[in-house]
Amino acid sequence: MNQHIRGQHLIAGDWIGGEGSFRSSPASGSARDFASGTAALVDQAAQAAEAAFADYAATTRTARADFLDAIADQIEARADAITRVGSEETGLPEARLQGERGRTTGQLRLFAAHIREGAYLDRRHDAAMPDRQPLPRPDLRMIQRPIGPVAVFGASNFPLAFSTAGGDTAAALAAGCPVVVKGHPAHPGTGQIVAEAVDAAIRDCGMPAGVFSFIHGDTHEVGQALVQHPLIKAVGFTGSLRGGRALFDLCAARPEPIPFFGELGSVNPCFVLPQALAARGAQIAEGWAASLTMGAGQFCTNPGLLVLHRDQADDLLAAATAALRNAPAQVMLSDGIAEAYRTGAARLADRATAVIRPETDGRTARPSLLRCTSEEYLADHALGEEVFGPLGLVVTVDTDDQMLTLAQGLEGQLTATLQMDDADTDLARRLMPVLERKAGRVLANGWPTGVEVSDAMVHGGPYPASTNFGATSVGTLAIRRFLRPVCFQNIPEALLPGDLRD
Repeated sequence: MNQHIRGQHLIAGDWIGGEGSFRSSPASGSARDFASGTAALVDQAAQAAEAAFADYAATTRTARADFLDAIADQIEARADAITRVGSEETGLPEARLQGERGRTTGQLRLFAAHIREGAYLDRRHDAAMPDRQPLPRPDLRMIQRPIGPVAVFGASNFPLAFSTAGGDTAAALAAGCPVVVKGHPAHPGTGQIVAEAVDAAIRDCGMPAGVFSFIHGDTHEVGQALVQHPLIKAVGFTGSLRGGRALFDLCAARPEPIPFFGELGSVNPCFVLPQALAARGAQIAEGWAASLTMGAGQFCTNPGLLVLHRDQADDLLAAATAALRNAPAQVMLSDGIAEAYRTGAARLADRATAVIRPETDGRTARPSLLRCTSEEYLADHALGEEVFGPLGLVVTVDTDDQMLTLAQGLEGQLTATLQMDDADTDLARRLMPVLERKAGRVLANGWPTGVEVSDAMVHGGPYPASTNFGATSVGTLAIRRFLRPVCFQNIPEALLPGDLRD
């Protein structure tokens, strides 16, 4: 499919320009001009979403599932254009984008199957007991219902799977909620092509036009207007701690506070236990280096913290250093991300011992490796702050008790990993109660990069990993973020939602 990049916003089925514009900054190819979002456009999109909500929420699960499948089909129909433009804008290799496109369409189809099955509705019925003494019981029926229009922020590091039609959008549409997407300025052309796919599916399936809008956003004002709009009822966000916390605070300060489901940052600690390290230290070092540098370290599950005993550290550090020095320079997603990586790496190098401190320039990045003791780590909060990119910090402990103390001192994380052998079980058993309180996903003998899209996945965790520890942004449980339970008491069957009628 020959794809023309319009550089416009999609508001309820209409492509709209504007007076202002911004220019993209691609890794290769020509820059393009895109219309800048405004508060007026946000209002127009939110109004359209609210107007579409009642009809869309009343659609059958089968109709919504067919709609999600149609979006997936339309994305695949634009596969070549998505790969070409996405690679130009982000510098990601074609194979990565093709895989991410498959994940994106797979998420849509997974939610389609999930809502067809219907268990997510958690339907409950307490039949009336008119003769119960001393008081009768009314007829009570409960079901999960959609909450209203949802705002979704495109992520910088996943131009497909966490952006325009990514997991947040798929979950909200599956729940029955219209969506307003703020596209990420790092990949505006890619976002627009996917928005066209959603628009085509809306037309093919006869869905209300306001069920989806896409607004280019190159300013903070657009995001602020979106989360503060009174018709928006929830927000899905993947991004930095600083930006996400600012939006979270705006959501909480509204006259009607709304949930902000933000994924903000994580260093994803990996604990290398003594017996595993003695048996396969070189293998662990090489696996860590590969995970750390995957995608230039631009994954929210990047394992940036490695914890191990000091008397075993030298050999692992030597193996990791060799692997990381051989890692090639990689193009980062944007000039701003590359600069933030350099700044963050320099900041940590002033606080810990630098093992590898590479020279980087422009938009490319090479791995950084640092080390410190557990006492130094716990005494300096900055050492636990995420640096988005291929940076690893090795933290050494002298005893098992110090390893446990370090785990207890961690902030909330998306993941926590144990590298262990059977002989390490006693120490692992001591760590597990701590790690399951610190992270949304706990792994053994693997690496956290790579998040399976499935029923059992949890991609979230205690703050600052995310702003809602009871939620996930990956997997079918993500739909629950955009639903709320409603109880119907003695309501005539003709007035009940279709999924509650006998």
